[in-house]
Amino acid sequence: MESADLLADAFGRIRDGVHRAVDGLTAHDLGFRPDGTGNSIAWLVWHLTRVQDDHIADVAGTGQVWTSSGWVGRFALPLDAADTGYGHSSDQVAAVTTDAELLGGYHEEVHQATLRFVRTVSGADLDRVVDERWDPPVSLGVRLVSVIADDLEHAGQAAYVRGMVERR
Repeated sequence: MESADLLADAFGRIRDGVHRAVDGLTAHDLGFRPDGTGNSIAWLVWHLTRVQDDHIADVAGTGQVWTSSGWVGRFALPLDAADTGYGHSSDQVAAVTTDAELLGGYHEEVHQATLRFVRTVSGADLDRVVDERWDPPVSLGVRLVSVIADDLEHAGQAAYVRGMVERR
């Protein structure tokens, strides 16, 4: 298996998890917050997609789908256009409201952009340093694994919250 195939498979699993978490839910369901303060499905999926969009665009040297395709305007969230959700307060989490079609559409476009990039990645490319702000510097391989791990974790959290929504 080539590294590009492995990466495409991993990002495909994220996509599948996102769709399992959001498909068929109402905006009200997507906004449900466990104990009234936990992360909603809407926020979890928006955040994991924003992080993937931000990080892949950075390593690919492209623009983010969020801004280049106008998703920032379609979502119309009361957040800065560069916001990815990192370090959000409870009020900021509550501000991320949307419907399943919009959330799924944004994730799908980010997924396609991700696949276009990872299908060009060779094993040798994985050693390329993409972030020197860390010690040791971060390679492309480490950055991609980091995004995959974070996104799968958040997709799992969204699936857990969906289970809570379905039992209400």
